[in-house]
Amino acid sequence: MGAKIFKVDSFASEPFTGNPAGVCISTGPRDETWMQGVAREMNLAETAFLHGARDGFNLRWFTPAVEVKLCGHATLASAHVLWETGTLAAGEEARFATKSGLLTAVKKGETIELDFPAKPEKPAGAPEGLIEALGVRPVYVGRNEFDYLVEVESEAIVRAIEVDFARLKRVKARGVIVTSLASTAGFDFVSRFFAPAVGVDEDPVTGSAHCCLGPYWGAKLARAEFTAYQASARGGIVHVRLAGDRVRLGGRAITIMRGELAV
Repeated sequence: MGAKIFKVDSFASEPFTGNPAGVCISTGPRDETWMQGVAREMNLAETAFLHGARDGFNLRWFTPAVEVKLCGHATLASAHVLWETGTLAAGEEARFATKSGLLTAVKKGETIELDFPAKPEKPAGAPEGLIEALGVRPVYVGRNEFDYLVEVESEAIVRAIEVDFARLKRVKARGVIVTSLASTAGFDFVSRFFAPAVGVDEDPVTGSAHCCLGPYWGAKLARAEFTAYQASARGGIVHVRLAGDRVRLGGRAITIMRGELAV
């Protein structure tokens, strides 16, 4: 029997919004070549691969091009599938062993809350080509272990960015977060996320980017809870709550497809 495969819209309140993720559940570990091939076939920003372990599930994430060390939306999708299929009871915590350590998720009504490590940035000089690729005037540039963070003056600028992806692909980082305070009512800050270096020109809603955005805006605004909007074409809402060196990320998920891999 082949592995079970799902397509799930994460950080989405209705179908065909948020960020689509693949979720592949197998009875045991699979080799990296196979997982990369499935991710390429799914052709989504990330596909999650999980199988049962002693205290939860082992979880890895692949873009169509590479394996990544942390992914929020595909983790949310994985937890959603485990509860939806009855693999976990609604009140049971989802526990994932990953390359970023133990990650957990709990279900709170229709919302899933992820417990992720905070990934704060530090001030950094803009590398060659970054600002030119974005075509913006930065208020601030920082970097964490994964990404560059660029603050700009307004939500209108964030929404209007037209990226030179060929140039941005040469920047040595997983991706680039562009952010500003929100002017749209109901949101605290907005962002977009670009990662052509790992095969994803623009990611629709990026949970792991909020592991950086939460601490960044928390320090600037002296607050610990936010409602964030990622202003991609699909768009998505992320509830962010700071908890020491952890960040809690909340969102909803909707299953779009269910099936089985025949190979």
